[in-house]
This record gives sequence, C-alpha cells and structure tokens, in this order.
Amino acid sequence: MLLSRLQTRLFTLRSNKIFELFVVSIILLSALVIGAKTYSMPPGLISVIGFLDIGITVFFLIEISIRFTGDPNKSRFFFNGWNLFDTIIVVVSLIPIEDSELALVGRLIRIFRVLRMISVVPELRILLNSLIKALPQLGYILMLMFIIFYIYAAVGTTFFSSINSVLWGDISISMLTLFRVMTFEDWTDVMYEVMTIYGYAWVYFLSFIFLTTFAFLNMVIGIVVNVMENENAAERLADGEPSMSDLRNELADIKALLKHQGS
Repeated sequence: MLLSRLQTRLFTLRSNKIFELFVVSIILLSALVIGAKTYSMPPGLISVIGFLDIGITVFFLIEISIRFTGDPNKSRFFFNGWNLFDTIIVVVSLIPIEDSELALVGRLIRIFRVLRMISVVPELRILLNSLIKALPQLGYILMLMFIIFYIYAAVGTTFFSSINSVLWGDISISMLTLFRVMTFEDWTDVMYEVMTIYGYAWVYFLSFIFLTTFAFLNMVIGIVVNVMENENAAERLADGEPSMSDLRNELADIKALLKHQGS
C-alpha cells in the first residue's frame, strides 16, 4: 500500500510541468558547465565548476530514479529508447574516469547529457521522431539529388576542367564545387570564371540551382512537414483528442441531421 502510494506521488511529480521545467533548467545548466570547462579559469572557479558537475550528476540520478519508481509499468521502462539512453548517460557519468585513460570518454558522455533535453521535452521528441520517420522518403530524394549532382559534375569536368582544375579537375571535386554552388557560397565567382570561356554557362548553373536548391529542398521540407503533421495527429489521438477525420465525420452527421430535420 505504501509502495503504491509512493509510486502514485512520484508519477504525479514526473508528470508535473514545473518539475519538467526544472529538469530542463538543470540540463541547460549542465550545458553551460560543459562550455565553461573549455575556458581557462582560476583554480577556485574550476573547483566550483567541478562541484556543480557532481551536483548535476547526482540530480540526474535522482531524476531517473523518480521516473523509474513512478512508472506504472516498470518491466517495460527500458524498452523505451529514450529511457534507456537517459539511464546509460547517467550511469556512465557516475563512473570516476576523469583521471584515467577513459577521461575523454567521460567528457563526451557529459556532452551528450545535453541530448536529454529531447527526452524531457515532448515537442522535441515529436520533431526528432518526424525526422527519423521521414528518412525512408528522404532517401529517395537524396538518391535523385545524387544522380543530378553526378550528371552535372560529369558535364562540368568535361567542359570546365581546362579553365580551373582546382574546381573541376575530376568528378568528385566537381561535385564539391556544385555543393558550393547549391549553398550559394560565392557561386557567382565560379559562374563568371566559366562564363569568360563559355558565355552561356549561366544556363548550366541556374538550371542546377533550380533543380537542387529550390525544387529538391522544397520537396524535403514538404515531406518533413507532412510526417510532422501525422506525428502531431497521432500524439493528439493518444491524448484522447479527436482527429480531423473524426471531426469531419461528426460534421457530416450534423449536416445529415439538419438536412433530415429540414425535410
């Protein structure tokens, strides 16, 4: 009975928005501590930073213990990828490896603690899940982009290598140059250099920019936004909120009822 009451209280605590904001603030403090360690500081301040780091690690241990104890289904707690990730980060942070050969690993683990922001904030989880679920569709777009890159790089190497071998010497270098053009990094300098020999080379560059920067980038954005909308809809459905299809069906039923009453 006492254990059940404790679990209920801890579940209420872990679901509390104020507690969630407090955890987020500690994660941000952890990020600031990591950044502070990259500067040269007096010994006194280094000691303060060290104590802060220990305190943050202890807090994360308490926080993950609260989440585990307050979980009504403890047997499946570690089946959640984010719970497993958080636990690994916290456990490895507790290992005293600062003065050993694994000190670099310890620092990297502490850097990854900032990623716990994703597991704490639901909106960030939805965003990341949307990106992951969009990867299969994005893969086809990337494949098509690679084909376009390869064709344009082959054309560029064939015609422009004699103008500037540094930018167009072979197909791999040409693809790097085209990536520079796609990101608009001084791309006009590349185009005008080629246009001194080939006056109509602007067609080559502008068509490439329209195909990659405008067309494909908008396709990527469209896919990510569509997947994100589906994720948000699924989240609302899990929370018990009606979906758009349910609202449409209810609206259709109301219209049918009004029409029947009017007749």
